[in-house]
Amino acid sequence: MKKILLYTLVIFLTGVMISSCSDDKFGESIFDTTPRERTEFDNWLLQNYVKEYNIDFKYRMEDIEADMSYNLIPAEVEKSKKLAKIIKYLWLESYDEIFDKTGKNKDFMRTYAPKVILLVGSSAINASSSTEVLGSAEAGIKVILYKVNAIDPTDVEMLNEYYFETMHHEFAHILHQKKNYPTEYNQISAADYSSTGWQNRTEQQAWKLGFVTPYAGMEPQEDFVEVIANYLVKPDGFWENMLANAGTEGATKIQTKFDMVKEWLMTAWNIDIDELRTIIIRRSGDIDSILNEKITYNE
Repeated sequence: MKKILLYTLVIFLTGVMISSCSDDKFGESIFDTTPRERTEFDNWLLQNYVKEYNIDFKYRMEDIEADMSYNLIPAEVEKSKKLAKIIKYLWLESYDEIFDKTGKNKDFMRTYAPKVILLVGSSAINASSSTEVLGSAEAGIKVILYKVNAIDPTDVEMLNEYYFETMHHEFAHILHQKKNYPTEYNQISAADYSSTGWQNRTEQQAWKLGFVTPYAGMEPQEDFVEVIANYLVKPDGFWENMLANAGTEGATKIQTKFDMVKEWLMTAWNIDIDELRTIIIRRSGDIDSILNEKITYNE
């Protein structure tokens, strides 16, 4: 079964959502913080997601938030707790660490991170195309992560494949929509983009065409963010193996794309992608200790 990421563009956004992503100074959270009956986990999310990052972390199934064309089941609470800890430590705080030297670490993610993270316990299966949706995202506002009940928090490669590639991919979209990347990038593989044909390419066929994944061959913007996401989450040796098996032309295109991505992240956002990857790898080795921390809430 093929595994894909699903990205949906929402044309009309409410004014409150648009204002939440502006560069203005922050006022009150856009989410409900008024007292109500909450579990200890709810209070932990209030403190660690809503108040720190202005992110609404949803683990209960809500029909209005999920795509009901799929047969979905809710995320288990204990699995949701684990993933909430890991996302905060491995994704949000990795970017915080990059910006910590500027003293604005929380501001960056609070400004640009998606405003809603929704967990779903089961897979989302497209029966007609035999594909499994790993995650979906709507215009930088909401990210949905599926298959939470199958999470193995000790398997870093599984965490990256099912959750963090989605997070980094969507976040890269948000960043390039705020500050454009060089248009020259779009010409590197211009003849080989295909909005539907990418689904018929194997990984090695994609590499030989200069794409890091088959999905990157859909169109230039997806190509651009796939370079970022895959460089950050793939294990040691993957990138070298890809270049070695891409052939001379494919490897040259991939390396040219990476060099442009790296320069853009540094000049536009002051993000060193190699430093960020090093932070993510180091933090990946600390997951066990993070999971052992109790969910507690301090008034």
